[in-house]
Amino acid sequence: MKIHGTRTQGSPRRLALFLEEKGLAIPFVPVDLRAGEHRTPAFLAKNPLGLVPVLELDDGTCLAETTTIARYLEDLFPEPPFLGRDPLERARLDMWARHVEFGFYTAVRAWFRHGSPLARALEPEQIPAWAALARRQAEDALRVLDAQLAREAFVAGPRFSWADITLVTSLEGTAAAGFAIPDDCANVQRWFASTSERPSVVATRPL
Repeated sequence: MKIHGTRTQGSPRRLALFLEEKGLAIPFVPVDLRAGEHRTPAFLAKNPLGLVPVLELDDGTCLAETTTIARYLEDLFPEPPFLGRDPLERARLDMWARHVEFGFYTAVRAWFRHGSPLARALEPEQIPAWAALARRQAEDALRVLDAQLAREAFVAGPRFSWADITLVTSLEGTAAAGFAIPDDCANVQRWFASTSERPSVVATRPL
């Protein structure tokens, strides 16, 4: 198996961190997005949407979508679990992971893609008004997560999970572009300070 995507960037980093937590070694094949390598015929044959990461199996089968890949790998290598141990825990983890991904991550990604000079090569046209709206949406999503983290040690409960992986990589990935956790999100700030020191997070951090 191999994973197409740069292991220290964006969604591929989520998988790299997941693998570090599980103690698994799957090689990554870097994809230079700013150079357009994800739009080449060779890459589009692996994922017609032109998105990373892509897991390529030994027989050439390709799987896209970050969470889909994580679920596949969790089925193959269930210990330690990051997507739930029983039906209720899996449902709760999926619920909070979706809150993170479709609430915070989607918004902060739009803010970055439409507001950062670093992302000009990734968008046909940047729309500043969209960036401004997305920033407010991302901050509001963090306030929902802040209330949850007032009750729980981690996003989905007492254990570090896929939801935490998505949140920590999203926050670290956009911090350099100027996104900051709002001052009224003290619980997110506490969680982020602690989670940022996990060995898996440090090991996948860009140099």
